[in-house]
Formats: sequence, C-alpha cells, structure tokens
Amino acid sequence: MFRLAAVTRIAYSGEPGAFAEDAALNFAPSATTVPVAGFREAFEAVVAGRLAGDAPNAGPIVAAALPIENLVNGTVRETFDLLLEHDLVIVGEVIVPVRLCLAALPGERLETIERVYSHIQALGQAEAFLRSRPWTTMTTYNTAGAGRLIVERGERAAAAVLSPRAAALFGLEILAADIQSVPDNRTRFLILARPDAPPLARSGRASAARRTTLVFAVRNEPGTLLRALRAFAERGVNLSTLESRPSRTEAWEYVFWTDADGDAEDEACRGALDDLRTVSTMVRVLGSYARADRG
Repeated sequence: MFRLAAVTRIAYSGEPGAFAEDAALNFAPSATTVPVAGFREAFEAVVAGRLAGDAPNAGPIVAAALPIENLVNGTVRETFDLLLEHDLVIVGEVIVPVRLCLAALPGERLETIERVYSHIQALGQAEAFLRSRPWTTMTTYNTAGAGRLIVERGERAAAAVLSPRAAALFGLEILAADIQSVPDNRTRFLILARPDAPPLARSGRASAARRTTLVFAVRNEPGTLLRALRAFAERGVNLSTLESRPSRTEAWEYVFWTDADGDAEDEACRGALDDLRTVSTMVRVLGSYARADRG
C-alpha cells in the first residue's frame, strides 16, 4: 500500500480549483498540489519527480491525480493511452462529486452572455442547460482554466462552466448554480506514482475492498477474447469494467483495459492472471489499490 512522504507534492492537470486538485487533496490533505498544463505533463512530472525550474529544496512530486471515468461522459481515454505509454502504477482512486456552475465577471447577467468556455467533458455534463440559450460553446483544456482565461482577458459577454470553488478563487460571479445534467454526477480519479514508491499505507482511512486495473492483448482470432475473459469467470473474479483501445503498435489491433474486483495477490485474482497470461499476447497489471466509496 502507499503512503505519501512527509513533505511531498501531487501534480494535477489544470488550475487551482480544478476537480483534479480536489481529488489530490482528498487523497492527501497535507500534500502540496502542483498544477501542470495537461495530462501528459502530469505523467511526466511524476516520472521526473520534479518540474523544470523547481527550487533545489522543493519536495518531490511523488504522485499525480488524473481523471479516468465520469458518471455521465464515460471514460477519459487519454488517461488510458498515457498509462500504457508511461511506467507508472495506480496506488489509489478518489471519487469527486461534480458540481458545476456558470460564472462570469462581476456585472454580467445571463442575458449578456454570448460565449461559454470549459473543458469538453464539463460542457457535455451541462449540455441540457447550455442548450437552453443560443450560446456559443468553446473548449478549453480545463474547467478552472476557463475561469482564469476570462479573468486574464477581462472578457465581457463570456462565462465559464466550472466548480463553485474555482469561480470563487478567480473572483467570478455565479450566474447559475448546479447546472450539471445529472444531480449526483461524479468523476473517478486515479492516483499514479512511480513503481518504486514506498510500499506503505495510504494516509487517511482507506476502503477494505480492493481493485486491480490491468491491460491485456490477445491474438486477433475467433474466441481469443472469450478465453481471456473466461480466466476470470472460472475463478469467480468479477470484472467491473472492460474497454478496448487501439494498441498504437499495429493498425486495427486493440488492447483491453479492465478493472477486476480484488487484489492481484489474492488467490483467486492471482490465479486468474496466471490463466490470462497463457491465452494473451500481453498482460500488464497497473496496480492493486483500495476502492473508493462509490457514494
């Protein structure tokens, strides 16, 4: 299991007030959060353990918080692809409630707004509300970054879809609250670290239930995927998710991402993984970790 160092930093993609920062602070309330420009930059910050320009006495960047799945919009495929590309492991997960608001510079009203900025996921999560008016929607790399953009430009007739905390941090006025289409919308974040991270307990209380995330590939032949899935079924191991992604090594070849209920060291799960390796061309276990409360 995983414990953060006494002085440590966690990277996340976005600006202060982003949902990813909420996830990092939920996992480790005492950690210093470090915003970076994008998902790839968050991965690279953990691999390097620091950022270019860091002070010599800056604490190490030991982990990153990355979104993997939203209750409304589904999986975040960029995170899957970057996991396959980098040598990092999953040491935890956090589920963050998604409350969205429409916010703008002081003095604006709903009637004066012409343009709405946010990350494409947030725009999709507030689609019903946004369709209620003839606004032009424009994507940004991050929800909180949309708020910063409006403030730095002093942009009138513009609003951002972001969290109430981010709106307050940037001094924006909330024009409409709780605009998410699903009232109990949530995003699942993964906490990623280097494989040599100290094998100690996570700070704070962790769930007793465990999850193992892995990726595997099979030959492109009839029945190969069925045989791979049977490895888990015959051992009584439940797979809570299964998704295919392009392998990025050969045209029209795919890898399969799955979450198994259990720890890779448990007898049933370990046996299923051993069986899987006999019928697969590649198996990579990304980590076993405490499941977050589904809420």
